[in-house]
Amino acid sequence: MASLSSLPHDQVTIAPLVLLSVLDHYKRIDPAAGKRVVGVILGDATTSTLKVTNSFALPFEEDEKNSDVWFLDQNYIENMTEMCKKINAKEKLIGWYHSGPKLRAADLKINELFKRYTANNRNPLLLIVDVQQSGVGLPTDAYMSVDQVKDDGTSTERTFLHLPCSIEAEEAEEIGVEHLLRDVRDQAAGGLSIRLTNQLKSLKGLQKKLSEIIAYLNKVVRKELPVNHTILGKLQDVFNLLPNLGQPNEDEMSDAKSSAEQISLSNNLQKALTVKTNDELMIVYISNLVRAIIAFDDLIENKIQSKKLQEKLQQESEQALDGATITEKDADAADDKAAQTSDAADKEKAKK
Repeated sequence: MASLSSLPHDQVTIAPLVLLSVLDHYKRIDPAAGKRVVGVILGDATTSTLKVTNSFALPFEEDEKNSDVWFLDQNYIENMTEMCKKINAKEKLIGWYHSGPKLRAADLKINELFKRYTANNRNPLLLIVDVQQSGVGLPTDAYMSVDQVKDDGTSTERTFLHLPCSIEAEEAEEIGVEHLLRDVRDQAAGGLSIRLTNQLKSLKGLQKKLSEIIAYLNKVVRKELPVNHTILGKLQDVFNLLPNLGQPNEDEMSDAKSSAEQISLSNNLQKALTVKTNDELMIVYISNLVRAIIAFDDLIENKIQSKKLQEKLQQESEQALDGATITEKDADAADDKAAQTSDAADKEKAKK
């Protein structure tokens, strides 16, 4: 069996701009078709932690029915790699990515192709980015190919080994990502609504992690997994950081004069939490009420302005019709006067 100790790297860190670049690549290649996209990842592979800092897209086609039929533009890889070296020589080609969401049958062959482009023919990193993730958690999975030794003594075979990965960013990158995501947010939503949404997502992520911890501890209790004192020590450190919100400890119990005081202490804590929750819900209710009133006020104002505009247009049209009527009357009067003048002239001529 292969393990992380057999690899030169034991962890992968990914810059958030790489995830945005992969998502942009997927959105530009007809998402309705459901085809995966493939690209190159750049970074630093000189330490035990692989750092993915940049990426670029690749022209890629494959046959969905036959995994042996696929096309990858190798000339494009070479040209783009040379241009990236001119921009930042520290960033090396360390692997490739695709939009998954899972491993495909052709991934091992594509991985072997990328091996010739890595420095010193190093084992390339495969980064799978789930661009349509619906659950909570990181949308990334990192893999490296290893030779798996079988227990029955048969020949080894190439397979992928999963690496733990995390998303890390410098301060400048965090500012850039914040500006990019600012246009994505719902402009109608207020700051409080965005804050509550982020807190809800964080709580869902915390719930998922706690479920994983419970599942691990249950397996250890059932002796399905061996006891790992390093993991248990880290869990104990986490529990030590938690505030004591439960029953009073022994010192508090010894100082308490009676059980009634202990019950009162617990009730005070529950009351404080209830009051704080009610205050926050009241703020949410008032903010929604204010937004609704402002929306109604804007609607009424728009109705008034629209009515005034219609009245103005109607008045202008009536004035134009009145002007046209007056012009026609003047023309008729002028014609009558001209006819009378002509008749008078004819009579004068007849007298002479």
